Amino acid sequence: MPILNTRELMLGATVALVFTMARTTVLAHSPAEMHEHTELGEPGDLKKPARVVQIAMREEGARMLFVPDRVEVRKGEQIRFVLSNEGMVNHEFVLGTQKEIEAHAKAMKQNPGMEHDDAHSRTVAMYGTDELVWHFTKPGRFLFACLIPGHLEKGMVGTIVVGSTR
Repeated sequence: MPILNTRELMLGATVALVFTMARTTVLAHSPAEMHEHTELGEPGDLKKPARVVQIAMREEGARMLFVPDRVEVRKGEQIRFVLSNEGMVNHEFVLGTQKEIEAHAKAMKQNPGMEHDDAHSRTVAMYGTDELVWHFTKPGRFLFACLIPGHLEKGMVGTIVVGSTR
């Protein structure tokens, strides 16, 4: 068995630490946390009908944006967001209240490599697509944003207005 030098041992320890931190970061945002998002609603039921809303993610010059950046929803409505990243970099689609988005953006700045495994968010690779189904149970004004560091600051945020049922 070969003997490892100090440099090889340090490299191995660093790689092990990075994998451990990445796993901890992903687990820190599990779907079980969605119970905290009662203001926003709940994950949708894939077996039930949903209105489809197409959302494009783009870069235009120095700006980053969602198209459309405003969605109107009725209380009780289930929405299937079809997310298309038309950009040259990865983007996220994270649902939340103003307070949740601000707190999550701060956490992302402190942990820029954070990955998500949440029912209320998706990371979409460049030129990729994904879907998110959400059931909006309460009226209010909510946000969707890309919280990859720097993207929110470049304008990558949208509004969801949930109105009363008719």
